Amino acid sequence: QVQLEESGGGLVQAGGSLRLSCVVSGIQVRSRTMSWYRQVPEQQREMVASVTWSGNMEYADHVKDRFTISRDSDKNTVYLQMNNLKPEDTAVYYCHTFPFRGQGTQVTVSS
Repeated sequence: QVQLEESGGGLVQAGGSLRLSCVVSGIQVRSRTMSWYRQVPEQQREMVASVTWSGNMEYADHVKDRFTISRDSDKNTVYLQMNNLKPEDTAVYYCHTFPFRGQGTQVTVSS
């Protein structure tokens, strides 16, 4: 059974940092494209960052230079380091590898 469990969300002031974690079981993160998405109510889900099995990374334009995706194959965990957070980063963040998705973790950035 494949499970993705996110953690690390919370309330932070603008300019602050958070690190999200996604602990994965049932599949190996090193052999998959792993992604972080975010969603705001009544808006379309947005891909924030992804890393392929070969290590290629991709970021949404408005998070480049602020967010970093990484993975620890030994811990089978994917991370999203988020720096210089802005109120518009407020969303539920989901860990994803097709066709699986976690339950999400709420990130709220206050101005």
